[in-house]
Amino acid sequence: MRHLLSAADLGHDEAVMVMDTASQFGSIADRTVKKLPTLRGRTVVNLFYEDSTRTRISFELAAKRLSADVINFAAKGSSVAKGESLKDTALTLEAMGADAVVIRHGSSGAPHRLAHAGWISGSVINAGDGTHEHPTQALLDAYTMRKALCGGKGDLAGLRVAIVGDILHSRVARSNVLLLRTLGADVTLVAPPTLLPHGVQAWPCRTSMHLDDVLGEVDAIMMLRVQSERMQDSYFPTAHEYSQRYGLDASRLARLADRAIVLHPGPMNRGMEISAVVADSGRAVMVDQVTNGVIVRMAVLYLLLGARGPRDVRPDADMPVSA
Repeated sequence: MRHLLSAADLGHDEAVMVMDTASQFGSIADRTVKKLPTLRGRTVVNLFYEDSTRTRISFELAAKRLSADVINFAAKGSSVAKGESLKDTALTLEAMGADAVVIRHGSSGAPHRLAHAGWISGSVINAGDGTHEHPTQALLDAYTMRKALCGGKGDLAGLRVAIVGDILHSRVARSNVLLLRTLGADVTLVAPPTLLPHGVQAWPCRTSMHLDDVLGEVDAIMMLRVQSERMQDSYFPTAHEYSQRYGLDASRLARLADRAIVLHPGPMNRGMEISAVVADSGRAVMVDQVTNGVIVRMAVLYLLLGARGPRDVRPDADMPVSA
């Protein structure tokens, strides 16, 4: 695999391989020196046309822990703000010798365009494109579920997962549905009808408009933020009514199965889709998601760049050993 543009790019065995590789990298966090020489000499560019905290920093830290050179390129304050096209930016990065471009863009399909237009020869990793997809978020979510619920091994066969909230504008939801189904999980989307995408019936999942109906059935529940910045119309009467019907509070938390976990891709709107009591509870794994995001993105970069091209680094000896 040369690029990671969609969760659909990953077959079952490839997805498990990413998680297994991430598991090996997990031991690095306990070391005094948290770096490996695996990608020394490689250049990774973070090309972000939209604001980001978790994803950009996570990719930057992942690349640096593998000893890659990292260039952070933000649209604000760059030539993009002066009208430079994606093509010309890509050609500039190619001239600088970028081995991988991690791109977040407001337009759905921009990473696919970058990967297939012939503008750059390196790998392209989709860090979120419009309301389309966010494959590495789905990978870190799946890894978090596997570690918490499946003993950290294998796939997610038999797990029941609910994804709740603004499905319409969520690239996280789309990637998670695709990847979780590939890994054998059963997925239910829960949202008001106005926040379900057109054609969702063709997605490999079930849908429900009633959160209370699914609480007792799931092993993991993922709460999504209402993306008001992408909304130009009214999708529900009031924030209070939305929270009453689709928010996860202490009373709903108590109705989950004993082993069930709560996820959120962040940033959270405490008091709307999730209460502070739930967000700070022992069932919430949001901090684990952030931690796991670094090692999962290390795994993606390693598998895409670790032994490809003329600067073959032969990283096998540098890989951490599983416990």
